[in-house]
Amino acid sequence: MAYAAYLGGAIGIRANTVEDIKEIKKTVDLPIIGIIKKVYGDNPVFITPTFTEVKALAEEGVDIIALDATHRERPDGKSLKELMTEVKTHFPQQLFMADCATYEDAVTAKKLGFDFIGSTLAGYTEETKGTDLPDLPLIEKMVAMDVPVIAEGGISTPKELKSVLDLHVHCAVVGSAITRPMEITKRFAVVVNS
Repeated sequence: MAYAAYLGGAIGIRANTVEDIKEIKKTVDLPIIGIIKKVYGDNPVFITPTFTEVKALAEEGVDIIALDATHRERPDGKSLKELMTEVKTHFPQQLFMADCATYEDAVTAKKLGFDFIGSTLAGYTEETKGTDLPDLPLIEKMVAMDVPVIAEGGISTPKELKSVLDLHVHCAVVGSAITRPMEITKRFAVVVNS
């Protein structure tokens, strides 16, 4: 899938797990935003939630490490500020992306020194459920913060991607619309069955 995305014109890959990232690196030479989705019990924070996952990605050598930058409690009990202090101390040259759900998350992420902020979790947290995606008003406010914005979340069509890019984001991540054949098929089936 990474190679197909590359052939189609992708300029970077966002990938989950060290194993997948290793295989992707064998196939394409594109910048990688690395994540590790790890569920700890019933804790809602699962995108690169602790130092353990950050360390694994840093040691793999991904270009950017993305992690949940919401105000929700982390599974290890650390605050986002504590985690960022720890990872910046251990990996001072590493670039970090804040997966945010709200403007307040983005403001905090900027203060904590994230290199990129993203709209990744808009619509996916308890407080943002029901938000129309992509969340263009949020993305527009983020762009005004003077931190590179990586728009992500709910970009399902080329037209939506254009709307996001017109806001002057640094770049955008298109996920499920490209990488999930079942979701792609459903969109076509809805039209056929209506």
